[in-house]
Amino acid sequence: MAGFFGLFDYSKPGPGVPKNAPKKKPFIVFFEILGRKFWKLIIANFLFLLFALPVVTIGLAFSGLSYITRNFAREKHAFIASDFVDTVRKNWKQGLVVGIINLLVQVILLFDIYFFYSSTGTFAIILLALILAVWLIFSFMKYYIYFQLITFKLNIKQIYKNSLIFAFAGLGRNFFLFVIFGLFYALGILLFFLNPEVGIIVNLIVFITIFPAFRLVLIQFTVFPLIKKLMIDPYYQEHPDEDREALYALNIVEEDEDDEERVFEDTLPDDDEDDGEPATFPRQYSQEEMKKLRRLHREGYHDDDDDDTI
Repeated sequence: MAGFFGLFDYSKPGPGVPKNAPKKKPFIVFFEILGRKFWKLIIANFLFLLFALPVVTIGLAFSGLSYITRNFAREKHAFIASDFVDTVRKNWKQGLVVGIINLLVQVILLFDIYFFYSSTGTFAIILLALILAVWLIFSFMKYYIYFQLITFKLNIKQIYKNSLIFAFAGLGRNFFLFVIFGLFYALGILLFFLNPEVGIIVNLIVFITIFPAFRLVLIQFTVFPLIKKLMIDPYYQEHPDEDREALYALNIVEEDEDDEERVFEDTLPDDDEDDGEPATFPRQYSQEEMKKLRRLHREGYHDDDDDDTI
């Protein structure tokens, strides 16, 4: 459908996709998403770098970029600038703390790896192997941390606990991501050693324009099935009638034909809402954001290549 959830029609209807059409292979879907959203990802990447410049705010940058890439990976719409900033604003406390924790742990682990690698003796080799294992597990955990932060209502302890479980439960997909990213890093290092000047220029261009956004899209696309299996599905088995909007927001199920007027709510409640009993699984769009969408429509906003039809 054109426009936003069928509310606003910006273009003539196309032939659509047959309901019973065979599903495409995941890698085909991924590259189709990457192709359609390429320029949007570049814009999101620049926003990521802007928010990450102070370094200590890197968690905020990852929160905003994770929301954009999660929506794209789930074949859902996202307004690059406004959704990025809104996600940072609504998750800034956890995003800031998680970013600092990840940064400190990463620095400590890399220092330990360097220290024990430079040391001699059997004990140093054993400790180096142990630190490398911890670093690998922590690298796997980071694939899941920000998705949970922007999607679920969890405290920081729960986020890290779940991420540790996912690090072992999804070993296959985690190693796949680790190898893919490792090949990219190895290629960058190889270019540097072949020609330092060219290597630096190429690496900077790739990082500034696309790599962080590409990396997160691939992560979100790869880890979501496991998160759905271990977190989302069990929740709805116990609470089949709660927070149904979140299923549509993550493109898990399609809206029924007689439910076209559904209006979603956002991942976090507005500040002036009654806190009440928090739901485990969030909602997507708030009334405030729906007003923003209608305002954009009245002002003539038109996003030709990024409607809600993927």
